[in-house]
Amino acid sequence: MKGDKIVKFFMPKEERFRELFERDTNHLLRAAKLFVQVVQTTDFAERKKRVEELRTIEHEGDLLTKEIFEALNSTFITPLDREDIRSIATDLDDILDYMEGVAQYLILFEIKDSPEPLRKFAEIIVSMVEEIHKATGWVWDLSNEKQIYESIVRISALENEADAVYFGVIADLFKEGSGKTPVEILKWKEIYQGLEDACDECKEFTHVLGNVVIKNA
Repeated sequence: MKGDKIVKFFMPKEERFRELFERDTNHLLRAAKLFVQVVQTTDFAERKKRVEELRTIEHEGDLLTKEIFEALNSTFITPLDREDIRSIATDLDDILDYMEGVAQYLILFEIKDSPEPLRKFAEIIVSMVEEIHKATGWVWDLSNEKQIYESIVRISALENEADAVYFGVIADLFKEGSGKTPVEILKWKEIYQGLEDACDECKEFTHVLGNVVIKNA
């Protein structure tokens, strides 16, 4: 057994999972900030470069998720319900997958511009992930219950804001005289649906956190 694995084996179980999720949410936040760079640039070569970086981060995220599942399978007594730990890890992975998927669409569809709704969605996602990062760090000490619920409320408000952007942009896309071809409409519909899904997944994550607080209150 390698040295780092020996240390993790004897690490208190709460600290073990806390450390893993701290890494995971930091990783997700790094990805969200890179995603902002992806959507803000109008230099297609630069966009492709950033998307490749995001793809690498997404792969690293998959490895982190695998590490959490391995820790879950090798731990007899866990600090939270097993299903909650599994859901937290899965939701974090799904949020990153949606972001990376949208980034790949931008390259696949050869999108060179950066419309305001696209930038707005990216900003909302960063704000949601910042709240996820904070709330996940607090969940190990439920004396932070008030702060956790405040983050849940903020994420819900941000998700409502994302919904407004989504419905507005979809209405504009399909409005007669929008100036876009049917192919362009379909491309942008896929992009904005992916962004909406990412925000919905952030909201889904808060349901898991809320259940954790209720179960351990």
